[in-house]
Amino acid sequence: MSLAAAVGIVAQVQIHERDSGHLSCVQRNGICPSWIASHLDDYLSPLWRHIELTLASVALGFAIAFALALVAHRRRWLNGPIVGIAGILYTIPSLAAFAILIPLLGFGFVTALLPLTAYTLLILFRNIMAGLDNVPAEAKDAALGMGFTERQLLWHVELPLALPEIFAGLRIATTTTVGLAALAFYAGAGGLGQSILSDIAFKSNILVAGLFCVALAFVLDLALLLAQRLLLPWQRVKVAT
Repeated sequence: MSLAAAVGIVAQVQIHERDSGHLSCVQRNGICPSWIASHLDDYLSPLWRHIELTLASVALGFAIAFALALVAHRRRWLNGPIVGIAGILYTIPSLAAFAILIPLLGFGFVTALLPLTAYTLLILFRNIMAGLDNVPAEAKDAALGMGFTERQLLWHVELPLALPEIFAGLRIATTTTVGLAALAFYAGAGGLGQSILSDIAFKSNILVAGLFCVALAFVLDLALLLAQRLLLPWQRVKVAT
């Protein structure tokens, strides 16, 4: 390469850098603190919808899984079929589930809620069953020796002792649902996924929406952990000793 050609290339690079310096942070697709600060309000409504989707699906899933677990705890032959059906539902891709439900229910909150609820069932059912199965036999024998009925044994002995595993399942299901709820945008349910996909090429937008998702998962997990510590004081004593 001749000296003149090299000088020409250097000059072009300098001109490009000088012209780029006049572009704003947004135009250069960078991480723009000023833009983020002025647009935080735009994420509040999607964040609230994301919270609604997460809490509603986990609550509904827990109610269904809890009822199924109580039945399967007494009728053990139901455990296999329930796990099998919940496992099938868990393996259905979310976008495929939305595609099936949209022609039936249209776009909206319910169309996203049903698959999100279905994805929680396997996690919650297994953890509830594991908690009930891990109750020490001596604790149950002592309760029956004191005259407890089967119903009293369940509600006053088995379920309280199963709470650590139940809370573990709730924490896993909740944090998982926060991530899956980002896809609810494809079902017309909104959420932070809508904010991400509305301008997926802009780094600042992806950063803010992504951080909100991570923060939401962290806050909900921390809230469940604190609730567990409040409801299970004997665990705090065990850890302290």
